[in-house]
Amino acid sequence: MLLSLMQLLKASLNFALHLTAATHTTIDTNILYFAGYELKNSNGEKQIETSNGIIIVDTYTIDYLECLGIVKANFEVQVYDFLVHGITSNYDGVIGLNFLKEHKFCIDIVKSEISVGI
Repeated sequence: MLLSLMQLLKASLNFALHLTAATHTTIDTNILYFAGYELKNSNGEKQIETSNGIIIVDTYTIDYLECLGIVKANFEVQVYDFLVHGITSNYDGVIGLNFLKEHKFCIDIVKSEISVGI
């Protein structure tokens, strides 16, 4: 059985909650690899449109992802190699609306806070 991302890394991962309304949750390839997932075992590729143009991502189903008190089991994520594509960031991924869609949430732009009704 694969370990969850949190169990393997024994630390909190840093996810960005962009106000760009990202549709899908995206994780850096290296995070998925270090969590013990075989990169060759993707669900397939997808073309997605970003603010910088169309990119190709792989999709994977991960055991679970926990963020903001929400836990999603057998959750499909997009995986993209941030470093190879010149993205240097303090974030390990981006939480998308697909992660939040079953929950009521509010983003306070003034306070830079998000609240979630679980």
